[in-house]
Amino acid sequence: MTKADGIQRCAYCHRPLAVGARPGRPARYCKRSHRQRAYEARRRAQRSGLADGLVIVGQAELDRLHDRLYALEAALDDVDGDLAQDRSSVAVWEAFEHLYAVADRLRGVSVELITR
Repeated sequence: MTKADGIQRCAYCHRPLAVGARPGRPARYCKRSHRQRAYEARRRAQRSGLADGLVIVGQAELDRLHDRLYALEAALDDVDGDLAQDRSSVAVWEAFEHLYAVADRLRGVSVELITR
């Protein structure tokens, strides 16, 4: 799967795939377990009558992602307000540090599909 940034990403977790010249078809998954999970998810979706592209995720996983995205949105609003008042290099650096700290909470976050 290719994203707009041109980086090949795992079709299951969307993390960047390792770049390497391997024979055969290009890799679609970063791990064999992700290939298996994707297969299981497709099978569950078929059995459940879900349309292509729909998946079932746990509410706790989705809530965790929503909370972190909301925090990032709020940090962007904070930075917009702060920089509207002061654009000095110190203010820009402080805004960057704040935004980076909040965005860093999203590092490694992925939504796991329900595998039952």
